[in-house]
Amino acid sequence: MSSPVLVIAEAGVNHNGSLDCAKELIDVASAAGADAVKFQTFRSESVISRGARKAQYQVTNTGNNESQLEMVKRLELDLDAHRVLVAHAKSCGIGFLSTPFDLESVHVLADVLNLPQLKIASGELTNLPLLLAAARTRRSLIVSTGMATLGEVEQTLAAIAWAGVATADARPTTTARMAAFRSAAGQAFLRERVSLLHCTTEYPAPVEDVNLRAMAALREAFGLPVGYSDHTRGVHVSIAAVALGASIIEKHFTLDRSMPGPDHVASLEPAELVALVSGIRDVERALGSGLKIPAASELKNIDIARKSLVAAVPIRRGERFDASNLTTKRPGQGISAMRYDEFLNRAAARDYAADELIDES
Repeated sequence: MSSPVLVIAEAGVNHNGSLDCAKELIDVASAAGADAVKFQTFRSESVISRGARKAQYQVTNTGNNESQLEMVKRLELDLDAHRVLVAHAKSCGIGFLSTPFDLESVHVLADVLNLPQLKIASGELTNLPLLLAAARTRRSLIVSTGMATLGEVEQTLAAIAWAGVATADARPTTTARMAAFRSAAGQAFLRERVSLLHCTTEYPAPVEDVNLRAMAALREAFGLPVGYSDHTRGVHVSIAAVALGASIIEKHFTLDRSMPGPDHVASLEPAELVALVSGIRDVERALGSGLKIPAASELKNIDIARKSLVAAVPIRRGERFDASNLTTKRPGQGISAMRYDEFLNRAAARDYAADELIDES
């Protein structure tokens, strides 16, 4: 049986800049049974230029009276807040993850907070400096692939592979990165450290744009674990992704969808997060081993549900079995109904009453 699905409850910036709210989100994720809770780590001025406009979903959810930089600035959590949250997650028995959006944040998460794993957001998939910095930490990387083509994902993996195997004085040219990607050492580095997440970068994502079958394309192309970062409404698409083999599920959640902020509308509320985790665990158990054998729980029903050869009417010794006197009925404790043809035209060895099980004598 495959390893359990890693369920990441994505708090993101749904704390609205409040440390108390962030701690409550950790409490909710832990109570729901998620494996990890994930936040976002950034310094707004390092990530967003003053002229950057909001995405349409951000305008829809927060209005257009401020710039993207002004909106995001309010959602920052400083280093002290991160330390508090890491400790709180540990006390709650849940893993802590975060997504770095700038080089300083990579350093903070990997070297200051010493997190064993980093999440790379879809928007950073083409950010070469950040990819190289994250790979050089030699932490495990979960890489979202929203908005990307297969070729762009390959370029991302090539950058990560190069950073994992190149010497300190090497230059990350396109040719060098692809050579690293194709090398045995580069592939080994990727297999040891990288998982991919299929994703549709829209909030909420229309179900017709989800394309869950792309998980199989990623898995086949790169031979890496593949999961799904879900921005759709509800829990059903995530559960379907698990049925299709997702090894990781990441899903935004919030304390209340009516709260102000860019991501609350596309997030689960606490009870829905509980339902998601429960549904994923049920599907995991339901997937089973893949061997087609009777389940332990159904063995007791074989004799009750299956049929045996039975006398349709009274039969005299020496009379030959045919379609008029031989039938199949429950229970299945006698000769299997699958042997019906073997007994046609065979002489009865003894008398049978109607509904009596036929035997071998």
